Amino acid sequence: MSPALVTFPDLPLSSESPVGRPCVLVIAMVRAGGYTVCPLARPLLATFATITVIIKCFKSIKIVMICRMTNIAPPTSGVQLVEVAPELAGQRIDNFLFTYLKGVPKTLIYRILRKGEVRVNKGRIKPEYKLKGGDIIRVPPLRLPERDEPVPVAQGLLQRLEAAIVYEDKALIVLNKPAGIAVHGGSGLNYGVIEAFRQMRPDAKELELVHRLDRDTSGLLMIAKKRSMLRHLHEALRGDGVDKRYMALVRGHWETAQKRVNAPLLKSNLRSGERMVEVNDEGKEALTIFKVLRRFGDFATMIEAKPVTGRTHQIRVHTLHAGHCIAGDTKYGDEDFSREIRDLGGKRLFLHAYMLTVPLPDGGELKLQAPVDDMWAKTVERLSAP
Repeated sequence: MSPALVTFPDLPLSSESPVGRPCVLVIAMVRAGGYTVCPLARPLLATFATITVIIKCFKSIKIVMICRMTNIAPPTSGVQLVEVAPELAGQRIDNFLFTYLKGVPKTLIYRILRKGEVRVNKGRIKPEYKLKGGDIIRVPPLRLPERDEPVPVAQGLLQRLEAAIVYEDKALIVLNKPAGIAVHGGSGLNYGVIEAFRQMRPDAKELELVHRLDRDTSGLLMIAKKRSMLRHLHEALRGDGVDKRYMALVRGHWETAQKRVNAPLLKSNLRSGERMVEVNDEGKEALTIFKVLRRFGDFATMIEAKPVTGRTHQIRVHTLHAGHCIAGDTKYGDEDFSREIRDLGGKRLFLHAYMLTVPLPDGGELKLQAPVDDMWAKTVERLSAP
């Protein structure tokens, strides 16, 4: 068969045409029942921001036209009803939507959750709602601006995170997250740890955060590579199977060697949009067990914190409630104390997830420890100097 040039005499192609501008004629190979785009036309595809394929049938012949569209938003998706598969039971609704609505900004997902536009079994739910098999999720129509490829993560950060991995197998990654890096994008951030790892591990299609660490908190962070591992660890986290220990440098002389702080925590949002947590009888139950690791006279104490529950900012608020705020905490801390620590070189939040024990699906147990960074170590060394 010889190549044929396809034209469209009945198709409006003015600058006002909804099809877009300019139109591109496609070299096609005539075959029985239709036309196929030749290899000569393929390089054209890379030059177009968006490709629209219009198929018109004239008897048994299909004509395919490729044209360029500029600055045209994709159509609204319409309301979607999604049934939750049994293997997704236990996953938070926000995490489910992050995966289901890939590319949608997390700020938008939290907004439609907050406004009640996402429904489960016809009822409103909170972002922390845990899905059940058979749940029917209503996803509202979303209209998004046209976007190119996701913003690539800086190579330096990718290398830094790759070097931070302390454990990896076919189902799990554990890294020693540096302070100052968010675990996920949103709130003005294009990317975080999870977006970086999706770029680093493109073949791992089910990468998900198992839990979170605050942006300024360093330490052990788990990322599941398989849905089965995510479900297993979420179940372990809901019980008492996962043992997480943090290290913190706090103000003053912590009197008792061991202390239990059992104080309910309530979240609230300020007018600025900033999230704050406070001890409040109307809040959720929260328990942290503290142990003294080292004292620096009456000035500061290094403590271990074991959160029995997993509330937002739990350790930071419980140390404040106990009268010993954490060094470098700009939200709940003491500026005078933090300034003295900064003068020693400690320009960070002194909270580090240093120990982790998790049960594995095969019945084994994974025990990991993560060292503090150089800034932390040198600050403690200067604190210890006579």
